[in-house]
Amino acid sequence: MTEQYGGHVEPGGLAISRSVDVGGRSVEIRKLSVGPLDNNAYVLTDTGSGHALLIDAANDAGRLLGELDGLVLDAIVTTHGHRDHWQALAEVADATGVPTWLHPADAGMVPRAADRAIEHGGEVRFGEVAVRLVHTPGHTQGSTCLLLGDTHLFTGDTLFPGGPGNTFGSWKAFEQIMDSLERRIFGALPEETWVYPGHGDDTTLGDERPSLAEWRERGW
Repeated sequence: MTEQYGGHVEPGGLAISRSVDVGGRSVEIRKLSVGPLDNNAYVLTDTGSGHALLIDAANDAGRLLGELDGLVLDAIVTTHGHRDHWQALAEVADATGVPTWLHPADAGMVPRAADRAIEHGGEVRFGEVAVRLVHTPGHTQGSTCLLLGDTHLFTGDTLFPGGPGNTFGSWKAFEQIMDSLERRIFGALPEETWVYPGHGDDTTLGDERPSLAEWRERGW
């Protein structure tokens, strides 16, 4: 099921995992790539209780349910409303009966209505652990990052190695995403924060921070 964690997964390949300490509890972070657009899905597990959280039921419901086998799933969080991030949502939610979370600004983009509304600064709990919700509009108006502990950040399509997510030629949206990143991510979190994006490989805030001014200048 797993191999040594390096932040890289192949579409349809093995999941990779690592264990991190969050407030004295061990949390497994499991990453896998599903679907034709190399979407990352993440299963976070409070290993002491076996309770889990799924970030982005993007595709391949059978694969995701297999990764969840033996765990007690508490919630599914969708980072934003683009179709490639929720194609397995209805099937996984129906199979598990757990509440789904989405920011209301993206509600019109997802056919299945969310059970819970994401609010900036709110929390989603799984077992004895919680992630903090960080609203980062720009890629979509409802785009949200999830912070586990102090240094593990799941960014959806808000931040990747090399820059922010696409804002599709909208200067206003580009300003939004850069403001979101500078104020709520780079301005609030330490250099060692590990970034787990919605597609592709991982990075850290320390690796990306020197490029902030360059991103502002180039636009998107």
